Amino acid sequence: MKVYVASSWRNQYQPEVVQAIKDAEIGVYDFRHPDENDGGFHWSQIDPGWKDWTPELYRKNLRHPIAQNGFDKDMKALDECDVVVLVLPCGRSAHLEFGYSVGQGKRGAIFISEPIEPELMYKMAKGIFTDLNSLIDWLNGLKQSDIGGRR
Repeated sequence: MKVYVASSWRNQYQPEVVQAIKDAEIGVYDFRHPDENDGGFHWSQIDPGWKDWTPELYRKNLRHPIAQNGFDKDMKALDECDVVVLVLPCGRSAHLEFGYSVGQGKRGAIFISEPIEPELMYKMAKGIFTDLNSLIDWLNGLKQSDIGGRR
């Protein structure tokens, strides 16, 4: 079974969630470290002034080889995963990743550890977890029942 953790670079809980999944001996994709020597994609790799881009420059830089490589790694991991875990709070990309995966028929879970604005569409998730132990128990249940890849 493979898990894709969708979150934000600014999310303080993401590393703990990834580590807990690894500790449970479940395969996990960490966008912050897609490979052993890879620190993940950063817009600043393309341009240190990325925060000041115009919409036109943003659109152009989506085609930059560095952006394409980062996108390809994440999409490959999304396509290969059995489960996606959305770790809140997070932004647009993580929500697109979650929606894409659930739309593909994959199991989706949401981890919430602090108050958030309610969102009706989170009902798409197979589980909403407020503590890490419950999330890991749910993932272990999928793994042990050998249904990780079956939807």
